[in-house]
Amino acid sequence: MKYDEFKRQLGKAGLSIKAFTMLVKVSASTISNYKKNGEVPSHWAIIALLMGEMADNNLDFRNILSKIDIEPNKVRGAAAKGRFGGSKQTDLLI
Repeated sequence: MKYDEFKRQLGKAGLSIKAFTMLVKVSASTISNYKKNGEVPSHWAIIALLMGEMADNNLDFRNILSKIDIEPNKVRGAAAKGRFGGSKQTDLLI
């Protein structure tokens, strides 16, 4: 799905990117990074499409999602100075 169509489906559901990421418990950058190549992975596209269709049919997807214990994604931020992205290695001399 194209990123613009993804945003349109979220809009039909009354959601911004930020509100969507809060519902599905991922960081906003996880979703907004897809704007760069213009495509959204199928699993996010399916969720957005279903939310949009549910909203069009006056079905409350928020109530349904609240019944699921969604584990938030672990943040994969910057590594500590002198280390590469979280790999188990010795400190580099800088």
